[in-house]
Amino acid sequence: MPGFFRSGVKRAPNNLGVVKILTRIAKTAAFLMLPIVASAQGGPPFSSDDPDTPGNNHWEINIGFIGERSLYGGSYETPDIDINYGVGNRIQLKYELPLSILETRGGPSHVLAGPGNSLLGVKYRFYQRHSKTHMRDGEREVKFSASVYPQWLLSNPTRSVARGIVDPAPQFLLPLEGNAEIGWLRLSGEVGYWFAGKGVPNAWIRGVVAGHEFRKDTELYLELYDRQEVRASAGTPDLRETTLGIGGRVPINKLQSLRLIAMGGHGLVSATPANGQPGWIAYVGIQFLSEHRRRHGDEQ
Repeated sequence: MPGFFRSGVKRAPNNLGVVKILTRIAKTAAFLMLPIVASAQGGPPFSSDDPDTPGNNHWEINIGFIGERSLYGGSYETPDIDINYGVGNRIQLKYELPLSILETRGGPSHVLAGPGNSLLGVKYRFYQRHSKTHMRDGEREVKFSASVYPQWLLSNPTRSVARGIVDPAPQFLLPLEGNAEIGWLRLSGEVGYWFAGKGVPNAWIRGVVAGHEFRKDTELYLELYDRQEVRASAGTPDLRETTLGIGGRVPINKLQSLRLIAMGGHGLVSATPANGQPGWIAYVGIQFLSEHRRRHGDEQ
């Protein structure tokens, strides 16, 4: 996602201990995942992710137009190219690159555009529990799963950082994901920590997605997403973004390999020049799957 989703605001470094941070991640993840009992759908068009992978030797490619805006400015990724490949049924490799646009409003308005930072990731689904009775497409349904998804944000050899379009890199994101299914309701949760630097504060991310998959793989979900900076200096306000969005996926061909994906939402707190809240957020794009399913389990 653009702007604040991608550590897009200038920040100051902090010095929280790594061990303390990892402990908080584990505790928060357990809090999010314990009430869940197996398979909701994070990932594009949503801000948070889930443990699902494309499947062995399969691709998931998302091309989206993403934006967030308030009375004071906006950031956009048009397009955002997100390429994912499955290595076995539990591992996913990721590469993402946007064309970033930064809009300044309220005063001398102007627009800057340039290549964004690259995002590389490796997702590993380290746990899953299968249904003993329910089958789906010849496989036992996965009732609960959990994954870790380290991601690295890297600068490209462009002038986008110098021009203030994107934040300095490298940065590192360490999240945990879990998903589950309770009757007709699908749930997923993600919690993670951005390790930043070079004047960019670290930040916590948290997301919950809930909804339903209808016939013919049509999906509709609500997402509550929160990101909060962690600043080192006392008395310095932490920028925070909390949004509520609704979105889903709809197959647009008979093989269900192409899907329209979209999400729209709004900030839950009124935007001011100081608090980093967006007025609205949006994602519209196309998803390509080399196999029609997004959820893959195994019998191990």
